[in-house]
Amino acid sequence: MQIKGFMMALARFMAILGGIVLCLLIVLTCVSILGRILNGFFHGDFMEGIAPGFSSWMIAIGVGPVNGDFELVEAGVAFAIFAFIPLCQITAGHASVDIVTNMLPSGFNRFLRMVIEVIFAFVLVLIAWRLYDGMMSKRGYGETTFLLQFPIWWAYAFSFFAAITGAIVGVYMGLVRTYEFFSGRIVIGDGMEAEL
Repeated sequence: MQIKGFMMALARFMAILGGIVLCLLIVLTCVSILGRILNGFFHGDFMEGIAPGFSSWMIAIGVGPVNGDFELVEAGVAFAIFAFIPLCQITAGHASVDIVTNMLPSGFNRFLRMVIEVIFAFVLVLIAWRLYDGMMSKRGYGETTFLLQFPIWWAYAFSFFAAITGAIVGVYMGLVRTYEFFSGRIVIGDGMEAEL
């Protein structure tokens, strides 16, 4: 398999994984909100007045918000953001304002793309490195979340895994754009995902 195909497959895999996590977080949030609403309803004067036994039973079986939902959402959204970066990077899907650059020569635009991709690669590597340091620090201190009491470094580890993937794809794209600048050939066009 070519490296270009491998990088695209890796980026797609991470995006799908991030999408699955995001969908699960949406379901978790909806269930938690519904539980919070039902809990308030069963605690209300209306239900206590017409069906106190049923109301107490529903509360006793645990109808209410999901315990630690915000802790899970916080960790999951961080992972999802990092998981989407590789696909966004390889397809040039980041937001850009190219009103001025469209009027510039193509050689200058290739140079600008190379510089931006190299800087982006550096930043992605820096973020992955700092996430690693943060993960090791949290692991060393044994810090846990408030409600669920799971080690915080687990969330850092998932985000670090996704950030490493983003850094690998970022470095690859920096090398591709550098090659494109010096050779004058386009290896990966903008919006490559649409071309495949």
